[in-house]
Amino acid sequence: MKKNKTAPKISLGDINGGEYMNLKEYFEKTKGMGVLATADHSGRVNTAIYARPHVGEGHNLAFIMTERRTYTNVQKNPHASYLFREESSGFSGVRLLLRKTGEENNPDRIKELMRRSYPPEDVGNLHLVQFEVEEVRPLVSSGKCPIEG
Repeated sequence: MKKNKTAPKISLGDINGGEYMNLKEYFEKTKGMGVLATADHSGRVNTAIYARPHVGEGHNLAFIMTERRTYTNVQKNPHASYLFREESSGFSGVRLLLRKTGEENNPDRIKELMRRSYPPEDVGNLHLVQFEVEEVRPLVSSGKCPIEG
């Protein structure tokens, strides 16, 4: 993962008894709420509530998207940011800087990954949009990051 030279270093302090998880472990074991932020070609920002991502190999993850504003934005601008707040007291979680790397439109694969049902009008218009994680940061700058950097 790339590190932004102007960003503060991620402190990997005492989280979970000093143990840290990779992306896959973190999102499989941690409950919480996520917000995916995207921008269109002119920079107009959109935010939307998104479930935990589907984590692949390495630093790759994917979201199931309907054909709405978020999906439209990543067609023109491949950069996004995902904020995940853990279901706990305080402000624990992560911020992920993402870059779109691909898209899959296989209905069987999408159905296999779905964790919830979608309205009938959306089912035929679902896309599995893949991203590379370019940077991992703690939820708040004074916090600690539970994911290995």
